Amino acid sequence: MAAAGLGQVLHVGAIYAGALAFGLVGDWINLPLPWLIGSLVFATTLRLMDLPVRVPQVTRPVGQVLIAASVGLAFTPEAVAALGDLLIPMVAVAVLTVAAGFATALVMMRLSGVGALQAVLASVPMGPVEAANLAQRYGVDRAPVIFGQTLRIVALVAIIPPLLVALDGSIRDPQLVLRTAPWSVTGAALMVLCALGGALLARRLRISNPFFVGALAGAAGAAALSLPVTALPFPLLVAAQTFLGVWLGAVFDRQLVRRSAGFIRAAFVCTGLMIVLCAALGFALVPFTGLSWEVMILATAPGSVTEMALTAKILQDGVAVVTAFHLVRIFLILPFAPLIARLAARMSHHETPR
Repeated sequence: MAAAGLGQVLHVGAIYAGALAFGLVGDWINLPLPWLIGSLVFATTLRLMDLPVRVPQVTRPVGQVLIAASVGLAFTPEAVAALGDLLIPMVAVAVLTVAAGFATALVMMRLSGVGALQAVLASVPMGPVEAANLAQRYGVDRAPVIFGQTLRIVALVAIIPPLLVALDGSIRDPQLVLRTAPWSVTGAALMVLCALGGALLARRLRISNPFFVGALAGAAGAAALSLPVTALPFPLLVAAQTFLGVWLGAVFDRQLVRRSAGFIRAAFVCTGLMIVLCAALGFALVPFTGLSWEVMILATAPGSVTEMALTAKILQDGVAVVTAFHLVRIFLILPFAPLIARLAARMSHHETPR
């Protein structure tokens, strides 16, 4: 027992040491979100080599709460007041994102031969956990669904932040705004407590993704009420990015890649298609919102709210707007996820859920 416990401690230590080393490389080459992308690449590489990546489950919610506390600071009273004018575009983006998910699912069915239910659950951005639960209720294989959802999130993280920062051209140190944000011990502690309180309340109310959505509500509420909160110290954000990157990378499974090569190829094509469709939506809405195209690309990205909000913070443009667009999408899609699955099941003539 003691030897097994020590072995697990050493394993976790080695995983995070490797993730931080990859993060250092990412920071050295000026990647945005280097600790997230670096740890993601490290963990994914291990999984594709069929090596274990076993880390405590608590690391994901801890990472989400810390990121939410950082993002919530953007919800000043002025920012919250400005969001009211964007409610119609926010709802439109949510609805059109679901439509894009169905269009992508049709392509996935053609390319891979999977049924409508699996294709829709793998394509509509509702999150890996929610989609996997629905797949289980209908008795279909969850592995391709989880892979499709996770691949989309990973692709968003790997493509959009580096691309936007590169196109901006004025950001020499993408981490500078996070590294130099003013903070105090009491202000940071109060912000984390507000975020944690919101997360625990959301969990008690059984709100989906409580450790980000609830934590963000608590942190944003503190900022909107002008409580004496501040940014978090940079090492905490490094830890948060590392926790989330390792968790995302650990989801990949070499056995799935081996037995589902046709689906994997289709998933890559459809992930690219979904990103392009949502980016086109973002560009189309620029004249109607008056926002920059960079903000709208981040706001209409099909998922990955945590990373898109952090990227907006790096660009110092529209953090509250980007986060609000994603939250409206989440709160509109998740309650209707069972209805979306039911519609897809009817399309594939699948039996009712268990």
